[in-house]
Amino acid sequence: MALTMTVDGRPAAGAGTFDVVDPATGAVFATAPACPPELLDRAMAAATAAYPGWAHDDEARRGVLRAAARAVLGAVADLAALVTAEQGKPLAEATTEVRAAAAWLHYFAGIETGPQIVDGRRDTAIVTARPLGVVAAVTPWNYPLALAAWKIAPALRAGNTVVLKPSPHTPLATLALGELLRDLLPPGVLNVVTGPDPLGAWLCAHPVPRKITFTGSTATGRRVAAEAATRLRRVTLELGGNDAALVLDDADPARIADDLFWAAFANSGQMCMAVKRVYVARPVHDALVEALADRAATVPMGPGADPGVRLGPVTTRAQQEYVAGLVRAAVAGGATVAAGGRAADGPGHFHPPTVLSGVSDTDRVVTEEQFGPVLPVLAFDDVEEALTRADATPFGLTASVWSVDPDRAAAVAARLDVGQVSVNAHAAGVRPDLPFGGRKDSGPGVENGHWGLAGYTQPHVLVRPPSDDQP
Repeated sequence: MALTMTVDGRPAAGAGTFDVVDPATGAVFATAPACPPELLDRAMAAATAAYPGWAHDDEARRGVLRAAARAVLGAVADLAALVTAEQGKPLAEATTEVRAAAAWLHYFAGIETGPQIVDGRRDTAIVTARPLGVVAAVTPWNYPLALAAWKIAPALRAGNTVVLKPSPHTPLATLALGELLRDLLPPGVLNVVTGPDPLGAWLCAHPVPRKITFTGSTATGRRVAAEAATRLRRVTLELGGNDAALVLDDADPARIADDLFWAAFANSGQMCMAVKRVYVARPVHDALVEALADRAATVPMGPGADPGVRLGPVTTRAQQEYVAGLVRAAVAGGATVAAGGRAADGPGHFHPPTVLSGVSDTDRVVTEEQFGPVLPVLAFDDVEEALTRADATPFGLTASVWSVDPDRAAAVAARLDVGQVSVNAHAAGVRPDLPFGGRKDSGPGVENGHWGLAGYTQPHVLVRPPSDDQP
């Protein structure tokens, strides 16, 4: 597999290669090109040179994004196979991810922009959203193509140019995306570079970008923010989450168990907005634990390319070991394993979906973001207590409230200190037309919709006499 980087609209081989591991086997199955500093300089120079022309023609940008969406849809099978091979998720989920990337490109192609006119008594103000310039985009390994589109689509729609770096764990699908779009976009508008550390640090420290958009861990996000501050750059940081689901005393465990299970365990729990803690009213606690455990014990797990598999491996060995360590510590502290419990034997980074009860609010599996297939279930006695415990975290990304009474659930949901909350579903608002972002340590800025698009622009104000005034 000889995928290349995209720099100035042309293939770029880089200086050497690095290994890409199949998480289903734990073995190297491909290599990717490693970007040296001089090639990163070339990518930044190309993005700088392309910016004036790209920023000037709004209608051309819309047409190119529509063409890009069609091209991605036309390559669904090939792109999804790459995502499964390098990230591990089942092929059906990878296909959904690729289609989501196309949907984001299509949505932003259609979003309306234009000047706003503000008439005063003596003058007229024309407020225009102008692009920032070159955007540096850094994406994670859990949704390599979908989250690339979250950044590419609004940045390009606003008139910026982009230098994109995917995670070194999942570079292949993003390289293929760059190759796919290479002939559709003017040279330099979208540059894709790959490599192991310290490429991300070089990218964020480079003098050219006027904005950095990053999705990843809170710890890395702090370093990105500190580096951006040295040059007063804009940042959008979509960071960690430790998202709570509150199940009220009138909820029916049998009715909600499927939705709640997949809200926690889809993509093997490797989602920033996954349910990572369940607070359930004591009268329905045992029934919900049993229902979740039944599903965990029977869901098909295996290599993502195998037919019928619903849960794949954890993407990296380090993350598998981290999750296993959280489970061991919880059990040592008195937690009960209702399903799963230990990493699978054999090759690959597999960890079965694990449901824990009897955990404490101070256990690491509750206080830390697991980002893997483990779910602690905790009982509560009244709603005020549940709200306090759910918000007792430095994170504030998403949450959900479950009840047979949607009005009652919505009243509880409105009090949670998070960026987005859903009733009788989880992360229901993750759509291209709604803002997505968190509070507290989940990061500053939002993505998606008009709100996300605005983050790639700077208001420009022109004040002039009204056109009908005489000198």
